Amino acid sequence: MWIAATFFVVGLVRTALAAAPVLPADTILSNGHIYTGDGWAQALAIDRGVIIDVGEDGAIMQHARAGTRVIDLRNETVMPGLYDMHVHPMGAGSLHTACRFAQGLPPARIADAVRGCVARHKPGAWITGGQWDAASFGQVPVNRVLLDRVSPNNPVALMDISVHALWLNSRALELVGITRATPNPPGGIIERDAHGEPTGVVRESARALVQAAIPAATPTENVADLKWALGEMLSYGITSLTDAGIDENGLSAYATLADEGLLKQRVLGCIGWHPEPFATGDTAIEAAIRDRNLYARPRFRPECIKVFLDGVPTEGHTAAMLKPYADASRSDPARVRGMLMVPQTLLNAAVTRFDRMGLTVKFHAAGDAAVRAALDSIEAARKANGFSGLLHNVGHNSFVAMSDIERARSLAATFEMSPYIWYPNPIIPDIQKAIGAERMQRWIPVKDAIDSGALVVPGSDWAVVPSVNPWIAIEALVTRQRPGGGGEILGAQERITLKQAIDLFTINAAREMGTGDKTGRIARGWLADLLVLDRDPFAVPITQVHDTHVRAVMINGEIVLRNGFPL
Repeated sequence: MWIAATFFVVGLVRTALAAAPVLPADTILSNGHIYTGDGWAQALAIDRGVIIDVGEDGAIMQHARAGTRVIDLRNETVMPGLYDMHVHPMGAGSLHTACRFAQGLPPARIADAVRGCVARHKPGAWITGGQWDAASFGQVPVNRVLLDRVSPNNPVALMDISVHALWLNSRALELVGITRATPNPPGGIIERDAHGEPTGVVRESARALVQAAIPAATPTENVADLKWALGEMLSYGITSLTDAGIDENGLSAYATLADEGLLKQRVLGCIGWHPEPFATGDTAIEAAIRDRNLYARPRFRPECIKVFLDGVPTEGHTAAMLKPYADASRSDPARVRGMLMVPQTLLNAAVTRFDRMGLTVKFHAAGDAAVRAALDSIEAARKANGFSGLLHNVGHNSFVAMSDIERARSLAATFEMSPYIWYPNPIIPDIQKAIGAERMQRWIPVKDAIDSGALVVPGSDWAVVPSVNPWIAIEALVTRQRPGGGGEILGAQERITLKQAIDLFTINAAREMGTGDKTGRIARGWLADLLVLDRDPFAVPITQVHDTHVRAVMINGEIVLRNGFPL
């Protein structure tokens, strides 16, 4: 009896499936070379921003109706939209309009650039911009004197390449009120010469002393900076991103763009959280966290907290390391192993609280000691709250102990790597000198993390890097060399395959951002976030991938960028 009933039910299902109508499409992309994430297809059908079918031309054309727009891809390659999981768009936009000079310039060239900027500003106006790096100065110390020569009256504050230090002239120090008697703030450093006088370089939280004195950008300027940067990212095919450190000004700028219909990308916003002076209270940061949902929009989710655990592993020795720096013979014993900026007890309590609130935590953790502190705090949150479903992520991971890589999966912790920064870049020699050759062999250990089964995603940290181009990073993940190949291989044992690299920018990132059921691949039921490319990255030599050009971008079925392709 039950056998007959089973066949009856199966028959009903088959009849229903056979009778199901073919869904009508408002858009069909045909005659293409479509990478789905799992394989290749020729065509796809879209209705109201959702992919309703993927396959061969003949099957997909069944979805065409009288009003359907059919786009001939002319055998061009189509891929899912890319993610950038750690970027600072408004800061990049601000730097774009500031006193900017190329990374890696020697002191004399920087002086020439600043002299030109002074000539274009009113007397007494602040000169801001960057980006300098100590390695390019050789034996010349970074000191206020050079800036004083070209700008004796205008205050100058220039960011370094890592954006973790500022270089000031004497006028800026005077206006800010930094003297030899000014103590280092918690989590910050005021560099001093042999006589105890400030050199003009301030690091980490000491930057806040300067930033408080610089006239703030207007809301209109913030929106313009953000709009420019998002457009730059879109031109490279970045359809989703995580803004890794915003305040109420950033929240407001995103909401404004969204309300004007100009925010096309999907954005997760991380509100920057700083514990200093390690006190509780209704600070501006707490207000931003409390009021975050006032700024939420369909494509802007301010549901993340950014926690700064350390600095950078350069000559400043502010990244927190488990072992001493290779060049640790310096006068400041506190920086032999760098700086951990948040006490572990406070960090555990904060991450547990944010996890309970439903907020994802993103850590800045460049040194291996900072990575360990981040994982310890995630473990504390898991023990206190159970698994919340939130994938807290440790950012940068320039150096990670193997034992910490091996435990990340069990904690459901994500490693967010920085694959834009290892190709020859002025900051690399500085890091190599500070860390030593042995530890550089596992510089940004992407393969180790993937092999452990942990979730791994990419972030540019733009404008720390000169370009937000993800195709440079995709190539470098495979070659560990400069774009186009050649030169030194940085961490050869950490090279991965091209498919693994592209998965980081699509499938993996979508999962981390909480949209893995909607974006990151091309499949039936997923949203139509697509790129049309000028090449198939899998068909060209790997050393040509960095030069990939995006010809068109579609987000949610809407064509948001046409770059020479007739859509």
